[in-house]
Amino acid sequence: MSLLTSPSGALLAAAADEAAPAVSDSRLIIAAVIGIAVIVALIVWVKLHPFLSLMLGAGVLAVAAGVSYVDAFTSFSTGLGTTVAGVGILIALGAIIGKLLIDSGGADQIVDTVLAKTPAKRLPWAIAFAAFIIGIPLFFEVGVVLLIPVVMLVARRSKVSMIVVGIPALAGLSALHGLVPPHPGPLIAIDALGADLGLTLGLGLLVAIPTVAISGPLLAKPMARWVPLEPPTEILGGADRDEDARKPSFGIAITVVLLPVVLMLARTLAETIGFQDSGVGQVLDFVGTPLVALLITALASLVLLGTAMGQTRSAVSKLVDSSFAPIASILLIVGAGGGFKQTLVDSGVGDVIAKGLENAPISPLLAAWLVAVLIRVATGSATVATVTAAGIVAPLAEGLSPTHVALMVLAIGAGSVFLSHVNDAGFWLVKEYFKMTVGQTFKTWSLMECVLSVVALGCVMLLSLII
Repeated sequence: MSLLTSPSGALLAAAADEAAPAVSDSRLIIAAVIGIAVIVALIVWVKLHPFLSLMLGAGVLAVAAGVSYVDAFTSFSTGLGTTVAGVGILIALGAIIGKLLIDSGGADQIVDTVLAKTPAKRLPWAIAFAAFIIGIPLFFEVGVVLLIPVVMLVARRSKVSMIVVGIPALAGLSALHGLVPPHPGPLIAIDALGADLGLTLGLGLLVAIPTVAISGPLLAKPMARWVPLEPPTEILGGADRDEDARKPSFGIAITVVLLPVVLMLARTLAETIGFQDSGVGQVLDFVGTPLVALLITALASLVLLGTAMGQTRSAVSKLVDSSFAPIASILLIVGAGGGFKQTLVDSGVGDVIAKGLENAPISPLLAAWLVAVLIRVATGSATVATVTAAGIVAPLAEGLSPTHVALMVLAIGAGSVFLSHVNDAGFWLVKEYFKMTVGQTFKTWSLMECVLSVVALGCVMLLSLII
């Protein structure tokens, strides 16, 4: 008697049928709409934390798609665990590096060095460059808190509007946040789509350069005329620094920032050229693995930005410990996004939506951008937009070349920063720092985010025609 015809086999078959119910495509589409609507409503109107909103949305989607109540959160739990295991460690290592850069004065040293060598008329470009560099390892909110006091000081000394130097800084930080790993959004999209991290990193930096130039220094000039702001009279937070404290040199600070980038790009270069099987290639393959590259950089930062600066090992250990608390919420949101993505996949919703998008008369890259834009505008969260859009369009990545999968990650990242408005915490953060009205914030920050998103998409589409 075969397994399937035995009593136990019959039970297994019945369980399989129950686990994968035959439901119509229309029901799955409705389930997806309901699940996403629940997430949006809970975040926007109920003001529930995105972690809980994503969890509840995943449960509602699963039940609406025909999954039993008992198993409603099974896929969510699996996806959360897988995502945190794959991405959470990278985020934690990035947080360590960022914390040491800030507390050692390394980030300040980078900014001060760039500004000291820049004539007044080039200040917007210098600020954008500084934001671009320190934005690689730092989360957006941390970069804002770090850079804005510097921007205010520059604006006051140069007697120029905050818009002139502030918008370039925000453009640099926002572009890196949306496009370049190890930021949480790009990392989760890379994981969901199966993209190559080193390749995505290289293309992300390539896209970010013209994107920051256009949406930052070039756009800031007309914006300063539309929204005239007086130079700030006081400096908020971060201005009071211990000038006698020992700081790392510019060379050391920039080495820590660029080390993981160089390691990961070297690995990608070795694979592209085709010498990854050689002795040197195998070494580059190992040290360029994202986890190893960030681990090496984190360990190097403990020495270069910690003990070498006179810190005791105990003090450095405490700094590492304090770096984890601020990322707890980010880890949970990213993990919940992975759980929601897995629910989409296991219920069959992802395949149905992907087939619809695949048959639509638009590029898969544009489709990915549009999905991210819709979720971003609805929820106000770039991270939620990225993780949700990545789960929806992941099946579209199947069959694409590695470069186009990487470009799809960037298209999602570009869409995730579109139109920051009143449901985005970043909107209010910028408004309060710049002391603008809601209308002025829309004319500057919100417009800059839209331009940044569209320019990044344009660069992605252009690259898709070339590579």
